[in-house]
Amino acid sequence: MIMNKNISTFIGCENEYEDSKIVVFGAPFDSTTSFKPGTRFASRVMRSESFGIETYSPYQDKDLEDISVFDGGDLELCFGNTAKALDQIEEFTDEIINDGKTPCMIGGEHLVTLGAVKAVIKKYPDLHIVHFDAHADLREDYLDEKLSHATVMKRVWDLVGDDKIYQFGIRSGERVEFSWAKEHVYMNKYNFDGLAEAIKKLDGKPVYFSIDLDVLDPSVFPGTGTPEAGGVSFKELLESALAVSKLNVVGFDIVELSPIYDQSGASTATACKILRELLLANY
Repeated sequence: MIMNKNISTFIGCENEYEDSKIVVFGAPFDSTTSFKPGTRFASRVMRSESFGIETYSPYQDKDLEDISVFDGGDLELCFGNTAKALDQIEEFTDEIINDGKTPCMIGGEHLVTLGAVKAVIKKYPDLHIVHFDAHADLREDYLDEKLSHATVMKRVWDLVGDDKIYQFGIRSGERVEFSWAKEHVYMNKYNFDGLAEAIKKLDGKPVYFSIDLDVLDPSVFPGTGTPEAGGVSFKELLESALAVSKLNVVGFDIVELSPIYDQSGASTATACKILRELLLANY
């Protein structure tokens, strides 16, 4: 595939593919959303709204103008076939990884993470996952369907195995998910306590970093399909995301923005700012 610049890009990501270390792409898929759909519009809206923020980060004293990031646009995913859509994400991520670049995916519902992880783990078989979310996403199935945004971390566990998934901010799920987690993953409920210890354990290991933006409290981030009260603040998320980004992050994503549920645009602006900081921190 020939990678050409997208006509509409995220701010500061207008560089050539060959010159870029990070490749941004959208996975506009929400076919398994269990409550309110709309995440398929996130990447498109984030691109247009990103020009409401600056390329410069005062948090890191870095600027997107000083790095090379390529925006590959949105994938044309098959909405009628979930497995095929995941295959398409995997194929595109494969190309990025094989070219020695870091994939940055904008979801979409959280299931899209599975497609990217399937590609990344081929190159990094000792892959570990850092997962920020309100929801455990550890169900074996949802309404008898194994491929769902409610099952994504269980499907990722199928690939990576025990003690490879580190979850933070979790405050929603079935009882069986929380019981299962005690034996198979590291789960910190409600907040980011224990993150520093996890980062020490993960030092030097390849990490895939997935942020479900509903980890934020809905008073900060109402623009999501499954809002859960009791979340973290923007400052807490930013500080924790920057801490994780000091690890060997070989791929990352942000998911579950549904811009139509926040007409003020504040949720989209928040997502844009988090993405800017991730791009700068992982370059």
